Amino acid sequence: MSESVSVRCPVCRREHLYAAPSYPCECGAPVSPPLDRRSEPTAVTHQVWDEAWVAVVCGVCGSRTEWPQPELGCVCGTLLRIPVTGGATSAPGPESEPAVSAGARRAFQPITIRTARDAVTVAALYLRWLGYEEIRRADQRPPSGIGLAARGLLAQVDPTVRPASLRDVECLWLTAMTESAHCVYFSLAGYTGEARTGADSLGVPLFVLDLTGTPQPVNSLADEMDATGA
Repeated sequence: MSESVSVRCPVCRREHLYAAPSYPCECGAPVSPPLDRRSEPTAVTHQVWDEAWVAVVCGVCGSRTEWPQPELGCVCGTLLRIPVTGGATSAPGPESEPAVSAGARRAFQPITIRTARDAVTVAALYLRWLGYEEIRRADQRPPSGIGLAARGLLAQVDPTVRPASLRDVECLWLTAMTESAHCVYFSLAGYTGEARTGADSLGVPLFVLDLTGTPQPVNSLADEMDATGA
């Protein structure tokens, strides 16, 4: 657990106690973005993808991974971006677990989904857990949701309350075809019957993101992906 810091909202001047969340490194150790106590938080007026992520170095294995920029919602309605130190290095806490051997996967550690950003974070975490590297924002923006990309893979994350349609699945598949990549779909609200049938014929793994933050396979393709990884 990271150390708590006092944060003052620049709009209403309320004081908050904030601790950065921990995320699971591929080696199994928890890492947290190191907070900068000397800098003041800033109000977020609009979200920019490149500014919403920060590089954190694991204190156990030394791997450098992108995690969500620490943010806090004030009761006045302002979204605060919490500054981190330039080094962005984390040290292992007492709860750190030993690194797993190569080829072994530890259990996926879910993150509760409360916002659309949480859904994207869970999808990115899951893809890393499967073994995909260099998760980033996809070059082409999908018709709905958020596009993620890794080497040889294109993923779409739909955090809306509308079940994904056949057209949604087909658009993802077509985009992946133009990039000579495989594809996978993550939906918070599930899929229509036509979307499931179409995904099976096109070879698209489908996952549902439950609110506990654990991607659940919907079709056999997703079952296979979950079992074998990248």
